Amino acid sequence: MDRRNFFSGTAAAAATGLAGCASVGNAASGARTPFAVSTTTVPIVGSDEVYPVRRIYCIGRNYAAHAREMGSDPNREPPFFFQKPTDAIQFVATGTVADHPYPSLTKNYHYEAELVAFIGRGGRNIPVASALEHVYGYTLGLDMTRRDLQRAMGDEKKPWEIGKSFDHSAPMGPVHRVAEIGHFTKGAIWLKVNGATKQSANLDQMIWSVAEQIAKLSEANELYPGDIIYSGTPENVGPVVRGDLIEMHIDGLPNLSVRIV
Repeated sequence: MDRRNFFSGTAAAAATGLAGCASVGNAASGARTPFAVSTTTVPIVGSDEVYPVRRIYCIGRNYAAHAREMGSDPNREPPFFFQKPTDAIQFVATGTVADHPYPSLTKNYHYEAELVAFIGRGGRNIPVASALEHVYGYTLGLDMTRRDLQRAMGDEKKPWEIGKSFDHSAPMGPVHRVAEIGHFTKGAIWLKVNGATKQSANLDQMIWSVAEQIAKLSEANELYPGDIIYSGTPENVGPVVRGDLIEMHIDGLPNLSVRIV
């Protein structure tokens, strides 16, 4: 099946809500807990508010050339997603170079540059035509990956969460509100390591647009404000080692920089 045509007809399969379903956060308001759990937030540009993070969704193999370099056929696969925990977020302030810790267990640590969308209005079975109305803002993000662990799990037909969902694996900049910067459907995206360009593409080369990703995700899970979507990376992902400087760019957003330590 052609990957683009997979989307046709899915909107017609809208499911009705189930009476009596628990709402998000079913614990009683003000209930006592045995310990405190911190909330993950990301600063919002031009505001004293912060964006509270609920879930981090990531789409896999969403640029054709990257899909091929990972051994996949971009014309046959429907979109697929995985998640990172909220404590994967490492906030990187604009104009700074953040120290990014090289993680344990890996000897092949990879960068992946991505546009990140922040959901501001939730819903189920969201139509593609109105999906961008649910986006609150955007930023740049890195989907850092323990590639050797991911591949080993894949070879064994096991979930490869250990390669993707670990502490600090989602560095990102602050939230830029749609009301101020608009939407990102095209524009250059690139990543450099120690000044050498490694990834370079255009956002319009995504196989599945941000709007289509929102629509597809909302068929499987009801989306809520606080949900984040990493929208995929271009080709030429590759390794970094301690001491390397990563700089990432998307047209219309300030650059993101981290140093591997």
